[in-house]
Amino acid sequence: MAAAQGPNLAVVVHRAGDLRLENRPIPEPGPNEVLLKMHSVGICGSDVHYWQHGRIGDFVVKKPMVLGHEASGTVLKVGSSVTHLKPGDRVAIEPGAPREVDEFCKIGRYNLSPTIFFCATPPDDGNLCRYYKHNASFCYKLPDNITFEEGALIEPLSVGIHACRRAGVTLGSKVFICGAGPIGLVTLLIAKAMGAAQVIITDLSASRLEKAKEIGADFTLVVKKETPQELASKVQGLLGCMPEITVECTGAQDCIQAGIYATHSGGTLVLVGMGQEMVTIPIVNAAVREVDIRGIFRYCNTWPMAISLLASKRVNVKPLVTHRFPLEQALEAFETTKKGVGVKVMLKCDPSDQNP
Repeated sequence: MAAAQGPNLAVVVHRAGDLRLENRPIPEPGPNEVLLKMHSVGICGSDVHYWQHGRIGDFVVKKPMVLGHEASGTVLKVGSSVTHLKPGDRVAIEPGAPREVDEFCKIGRYNLSPTIFFCATPPDDGNLCRYYKHNASFCYKLPDNITFEEGALIEPLSVGIHACRRAGVTLGSKVFICGAGPIGLVTLLIAKAMGAAQVIITDLSASRLEKAKEIGADFTLVVKKETPQELASKVQGLLGCMPEITVECTGAQDCIQAGIYATHSGGTLVLVGMGQEMVTIPIVNAAVREVDIRGIFRYCNTWPMAISLLASKRVNVKPLVTHRFPLEQALEAFETTKKGVGVKVMLKCDPSDQNP
């Protein structure tokens, strides 16, 4: 088996505002685990949030935590019980791995398991480092025609898959997406792949909507000072009808309100964006028009579908990566993400291979 070489450089948040590059011990994989040489790790809004605020809701950074959960790498070492992977395999990592087979695992909704391990969610360390061990069942072999970066982008892509599945996107669907950040954009890609006939996407940023147009949005709308009702009627005007499905990717109160007003009676609104714990919404409007409001929490059972979509070239995520930094420049990469320039910032963890 190939040996891990050199120090295990990691990006670690200590508390709000305190982000450091430090060396960690190289872990030893357990019987059902694999040791990975990390290659590409995307920076997510949640990583930036933990750095800036030291918490997200009830998840609080109480001890130093390695960030990163959008990742791919190469197997270096396999645990004694692992049979489906071998050293040298290139894999994409599903960051949420259940610790026990509870009722949620039994019904296939393991993402809801209260004891799930999840990379870079306190107190669990993430994989923004040189060497990382993970549950082998949640490492998926990548075909040769999928790059490491595409493998890392399966994580955000999975949010789009889970959201579109929960929304019931199908052939001919008309879909309204609020927010053209990375999650809004992957939701757009997946909605189109699942057969949506027309997708309209809104955002405050014209440049993000340019990117949306580039990857297949039928209509884009820059949000200015409209009331939620006005925004809903503009969406209807552009689409020529009310969308049956709305996917809300911002978490902003006004957008959730607009999502309810915009959705066709009998349609579905899926809430993806995380915002304030308490929001005011026109619930009676939704109730009397039978608009179903659904939530999502991360994803489950999405990696195999995502790998198929990427391998068959049905979905192209490559345009989403706008910035790349070597791991040594992680602090600069985080500043870039915080500023909101570009779409997806990718960190390259392997000093001997900085290719996509």
